[in-house]
Amino acid sequence: MSGTLSSKKTRAALAVSARVSVELLLVFAALAAALWGLGRMWSVVWPVIVALILTTLTWPLARTLRRRGLPPALAASVVTLLFLLGIVVVVALIAVPMASQSGELADGVVEGIQKVREWAAGPPLNIGDDQITGALDTAAARLQGSVGSVVTSVATGLATMVNGLVTAVLALFLMFYFLKDGPRFLPWLGRHLPGRLAVDVPIVAERAWNTLGAFMRSQAVVGVLDAAVIGVGLWVLDVPLVLPLAVLTFVCAFVPIVGAVFAGVVAVLIALVSNGPQDALIVLAIIVAVQQLEGNVFQPMIQSRGLGLHGAVILLAVTLGGSLAGIVGSLLAVPVVAVIAVIWNYLREQLLDTPQSPAPDEARVGVPAPGK
Repeated sequence: MSGTLSSKKTRAALAVSARVSVELLLVFAALAAALWGLGRMWSVVWPVIVALILTTLTWPLARTLRRRGLPPALAASVVTLLFLLGIVVVVALIAVPMASQSGELADGVVEGIQKVREWAAGPPLNIGDDQITGALDTAAARLQGSVGSVVTSVATGLATMVNGLVTAVLALFLMFYFLKDGPRFLPWLGRHLPGRLAVDVPIVAERAWNTLGAFMRSQAVVGVLDAAVIGVGLWVLDVPLVLPLAVLTFVCAFVPIVGAVFAGVVAVLIALVSNGPQDALIVLAIIVAVQQLEGNVFQPMIQSRGLGLHGAVILLAVTLGGSLAGIVGSLLAVPVVAVIAVIWNYLREQLLDTPQSPAPDEARVGVPAPGK
């Protein structure tokens, strides 16, 4: 008798496992189909994402202007123009000082190359000028032999730049429309969704919007910390172009991994050609220390408080996003995980026997996230 019961339990467990496995396969197939469709529409989806990110940064000012009585279109126009002016100011803070000191930097580069050649000619390397000339000739021959690949790379780079410019222009126009008409989106969405979705989707969208805003604010705080610490280090070492390098560090903080590497390389090179290898190594040590503190301490702590995510989850999300989709994956990893957490927490609330009461703003269907 016990053998029969055990057999029945085994078959029942296998049946449940098979059913759950089939359901999971269906879920994964649906996710794969959604990701495939997203990839096919990426040229449209990516500008929308960029516009939403920019809108989270500019909406507080637009909201203030609207509360002061400005019409939505005028408030959006003012904020968009101020945003463009801010970009021009940032570029000027970086480009103008560098252009004014370009002659000194060029002389420093030439002097640095000469110092490297003198060092290489002495012990223990003992590399003569004829060897250096031969190496340069070999490099030139290889470059000539790979003209086709170089042309292809240049063409690919130009196409990427054109696509980036088109994306930036489209995102800017979308940001203007989001600022102007954003508060009317959730009411419109609630009116066109059937049944329970008319309540659930606007609430989840509002929470996702707030989460995205928290992410951008945390990135800005991290960028300010990086720029302040690295700027003080450069100032103490008397490295030129301290302000442009600090501004560049802040701007690059919004592009994970690659942005920090780019800003660090620029700072080290300027320190090398202006102050010499010793100060360049000190600058490199400062940048490495700051980046380690940012990636492992500051960023997880700040983002975990703003997003409600554990620091370890943020680190794993950035690593996974970078391995799957490179720079874009690293940039979007934390917001995507935070939005997934928002959806999951809302589903848990709805599945509880005694669901939590929604916040006052969430209880009113059709209240837009930006209008908070």
